[in-house]
Amino acid sequence: MVLVADRSWDGMADQPTGHTEVLIRGTRVAELGPQVDRRQAKVSELGDRLLLPGFIDCHIHTTLDPAHLLGAFVSDPATVIALHALPVLRDLLDRGFTTIRDLATFTTEPITLYLRDAVAAGFVSGPRMIVAPHLISARGAHGDFSSLLAPEFRREIGVLADGPAAVLRAVREEIRAGADWIKFGATGGFGTPTDDPGQATYSQDEMDALVAGARDLGVPATPHAYGDEGVARAVRAGVRSIEHGNLASKETLLLMQQRGVFLVPTQFMVIDALDHLEDDTYWQGKDPAEREKFDRYADQLRESARNVAASDVHVAFGTDAGMFPHRENWREFPTMVEAGIAPLRALRAATSVAADLLNRFDLGRLQPGATADLIALPGDPFDDIEATRQVDFVMQAGTIHRPAG
Repeated sequence: MVLVADRSWDGMADQPTGHTEVLIRGTRVAELGPQVDRRQAKVSELGDRLLLPGFIDCHIHTTLDPAHLLGAFVSDPATVIALHALPVLRDLLDRGFTTIRDLATFTTEPITLYLRDAVAAGFVSGPRMIVAPHLISARGAHGDFSSLLAPEFRREIGVLADGPAAVLRAVREEIRAGADWIKFGATGGFGTPTDDPGQATYSQDEMDALVAGARDLGVPATPHAYGDEGVARAVRAGVRSIEHGNLASKETLLLMQQRGVFLVPTQFMVIDALDHLEDDTYWQGKDPAEREKFDRYADQLRESARNVAASDVHVAFGTDAGMFPHRENWREFPTMVEAGIAPLRALRAATSVAADLLNRFDLGRLQPGATADLIALPGDPFDDIEATRQVDFVMQAGTIHRPAG
């Protein structure tokens, strides 16, 4: 197959190039340039669209329903939750997200691993999935949902582990189940009433044991981490990336840069909450403690977003979609730009930089030998970043999922 477009961007260059032809053989890009060998090839004309690598969302929760959130994991069977994720996966792929990293379901069964394997086998239509099955958490911290049940049930909800030995066991159990990544709670959060985003919830010894145990088995680790101390401990422990990091100081961002740790800042969810602090309708159905925490940390959150934009830390695109409607995950792009991140850096964050974070150097790039995950859109996201919502052609691993038109 040959794709022909008036413009293309390879996921790395400073700007798009002109007329481009891309020869696809099987699942890979075989050749590209102003002209390729079209003999015996089916030609797909994309006109004046911009052709670029498929987007990668490095932080998403495909099994979370923002309308039902945590209550679903008490009331709904895992099978029902998995079935509800199927249209989410199809829609993400329709809109140009050809790869996602799912960072935890909250069912006892690791259903995102089953979804990952079903997508890989072609049974389910959706983005390629890279999965951390659960969030390993300290008791009483972010990820411990036991309080959703009345005390008389005497049950715990979550993958809970305290102390280096128990944490290491939890890591090994996740990897035994098939985890691609390990996720853990390094700090409290905004959406849970019993903890605070500024609190570090694992000690340095616990984080060291967790990250080293995963690394010994060839699996990278990443923390849910807002507060500066929790972020710094995780960086010192040797994590591959930091999720959120929205209260990290300039000094901690510099430490991340020096150690090559990626940041997945999930800024839309945070900035959207800050922009609606005075809107009572926005907060209907949410725990009042969440609004109070966003209000209390508002100045620090906005300052940290500016600090990220001014830093040289490796920023990878991730959204926390599932905490808000999945189809809104594209809004991370304009939020990053509004916070001072250049459109080029935001687009790289969702392509080549995201692929580097995931150690998938065959993704996020339009070049010979790369996996043929390609999308096209009619606008110019370098001039107007909101054009990222207009994807209307999607190819995944050499197969057209959404034809242009």
